[in-house]
Amino acid sequence: MNPSLRIFLQVILLWCAGLGAATQFAKIAVPFADVGLLYPAHADAIGWLLSIISLMGAVLGATSGAITGWVGPVRLLIAGLVLGGAISLVQVMLPGFQLMLASRVVEGLSHLAIVVAAPTLIAQITQGKARNVAMVLWSTFFGVAFAMNAWFGLPFVDQFGLPAYFALHGALMLVMAGLIGLCRLKVCIGSSEGASWGLSAFVDAHLRTYRSPFISAPALGWFFYTLTFVSLLAILPGRLPEEQGASVAALMPLAGIVLSWLLVPILLTVFSCVTVVNLGFGLGIVAILSLFMGAPLALVCIALFAVLGLVQGGSFAAVPELNEAAEDQALSYGAMAQMGNAGNLLGTPILLAVLWRVDEAGMFIAVAGFYAAAVIVHILLGQRRKRALAALG
Repeated sequence: MNPSLRIFLQVILLWCAGLGAATQFAKIAVPFADVGLLYPAHADAIGWLLSIISLMGAVLGATSGAITGWVGPVRLLIAGLVLGGAISLVQVMLPGFQLMLASRVVEGLSHLAIVVAAPTLIAQITQGKARNVAMVLWSTFFGVAFAMNAWFGLPFVDQFGLPAYFALHGALMLVMAGLIGLCRLKVCIGSSEGASWGLSAFVDAHLRTYRSPFISAPALGWFFYTLTFVSLLAILPGRLPEEQGASVAALMPLAGIVLSWLLVPILLTVFSCVTVVNLGFGLGIVAILSLFMGAPLALVCIALFAVLGLVQGGSFAAVPELNEAAEDQALSYGAMAQMGNAGNLLGTPILLAVLWRVDEAGMFIAVAGFYAAAVIVHILLGQRRKRALAALG
């Protein structure tokens, strides 16, 4: 097989693994009403079935990057897919609420392994412009998975029920694990010799990750993106007239995916990844300010999510641009997983608190403030990188 075609197929397969990981969120979020009917006695806590999967990533994200270096990204990815498939098959039995909640915690480990190992592998098997395009493709996995689950998953649940839905997800995860095993990807990013485990290793992984302005930069910017992405997707449609809410909710993530695909690969031929990310945050602030100048809320919602596509694509591409060593890339993707999960956990409660205590305008000002903080963080980290490179001569 032509080497370029083989690499292309491998990237597509790794992206499909990302779709499986994103579906670990979507399989609860999309048919949420059906999931709620399973546990009527726990209506006040049903939201935890969705959000608890982020807990492991928020706690162990940076450590997962180090583990990737110790055990290898291929083995970690296959283990994550097998574990995720097995958990979905257990969920087919629709266990009691507490057991289902416990299964979601374990599923968080599977999710974390996949979203750290898969992009690390993509960054290693691609180069140059092909790498930029591949990373932009990877950045779409979450939005594409949610769209596919909405378009195909809901009709499937209506016809066959939740157990069949979980079974299909579990089976596809196991099939992907087998296919990736057959690919015989050979990527070595470090050695497990001398690897230590426990609290000291946990602390060391975080210190190494967040002390480095190269390893930590994509993740710290990503935190501000995830702090608002899911929360605005949940809040904004409800602020619109009823006849607009559903259509705008569908267009918002789609607009980001389309703009990311169309513009990010072109922009990356001219600008650095961090510059593209800051451009996305800056345009996000402009979109919010246009609301105060009389722009319709529906248009602002779509425009905001469209320009955030630059942040989405640029952030993932920044990891290999800033970090040449594969082990550092794994640490950086681990940090992105950690900050992304932290943002998802905190974003909705923070913005709802602002909305309830102030008003809609105050919430948008807070969002603009988050984006401004992201730009400032990236500028400061860029200055630290320049000083570090100057010190090396």
